[in-house]
Amino acid sequence: MKIISTYTRLQALLKKIEFLPLLLIRFILAYGFYNPAKMKWNDINAIGEWFGSIGVPAPYLNAYLAASTEALGVLLLILGLGTRLISIPLMVTMVVAIVTVHLENGFEAGQNGFEIPLYYLIMLFTLFVFGPGKASLDEWIEKRN
Repeated sequence: MKIISTYTRLQALLKKIEFLPLLLIRFILAYGFYNPAKMKWNDINAIGEWFGSIGVPAPYLNAYLAASTEALGVLLLILGLGTRLISIPLMVTMVVAIVTVHLENGFEAGQNGFEIPLYYLIMLFTLFVFGPGKASLDEWIEKRN
C-alpha cells in the first residue's frame, strides 16, 4: 500500500507542474525558429533566389511568407498567444522544408535530413491539439472571458 500512497503523492506533484512540458515545447520551438527567421530577413533576396533554385513557386513571395511566419511564430510562441493559429502556418512551413530540402538527405540531422523539421512538426502538432498550456496569454484571455 506504500507504493499506492507514493504514486498518489507523485500524481499530485505532477499535476502542479503539468503546464511545464507545453511551456518548454513553446520555448524550444521559438528558439529553433529565431535564427532561421533572422537569417531569412537579413538576406531576403538571397532566400528568394534560393527558393527559386529549388523549385519553390513564387519564390520571393514565399521567402517573405516563410520569414514572416517564423518571426511572428517566435513572438507568439514565447507569449503563448494565438498558439493554435500560428501552429498551422508553422506546420506548413515544416512540411515544405521537409519535402523541398531535407527529404532527399534522409533522416539524420547531421546529414541535413528531415529529423529536426519532423520533431518541430510533431511539437507544433502537439501545441495545435493541446494548446499552449496554463502558462500562456491564451489561457489568461480564456479565463477572463
